[in-house]
Amino acid sequence: MTVDNEEQTPELNEAESPEDAGASDGTKSSRLDEEGDVAADYLEELLDIADIDGDIDIEVRSGRTYISIVSEGTEDTGLGALVGADGEVLEALQELTRLSVLTATDARSRLVLDVDGYRDRRGRELTKIAREAVDKVKESSQDLALAPMSAYERKIVHDVVADLGLVSESEGEGQARHIVVSPSDD
Repeated sequence: MTVDNEEQTPELNEAESPEDAGASDGTKSSRLDEEGDVAADYLEELLDIADIDGDIDIEVRSGRTYISIVSEGTEDTGLGALVGADGEVLEALQELTRLSVLTATDARSRLVLDVDGYRDRRGRELTKIAREAVDKVKESSQDLALAPMSAYERKIVHDVVADLGLVSESEGEGQARHIVVSPSDD
């Protein structure tokens, strides 16, 4: 069981909009393609203004647009500045990109933005944290509180904990919102 009693961010748990529910796959696909193009234009302009080198990759999968900004070479391109400490800048940039898409298309966006593979690396790290927490809870039969994390990160941890057969719940408010892993009731 996974419980998160807060309003979910669109990337996590948003039902399809009425337009999406009635749209044919071709219409939805073209809308997602347009969303990707608008977002890519916005991000290219931002990269130019910030004088940061990077390539933008757009992928549409599972009804969502995924945009990645990747380095063109092996040298430091400054992309780390777009991630920031604990991904805070990346989260803000994703929201700004979604607003840009909303302004251009009058449709809410569920796009996911990644910079230089940060989300993949962080996802692997969060999976490891969740597995270690499950092991500790199984060993001690005691609840375990994890460090605060974003809604996106909590979703990853909740999924891993549930897959491993334990219970997790989000507690706290704002920046202090965190997960508590508990033994299953079985």
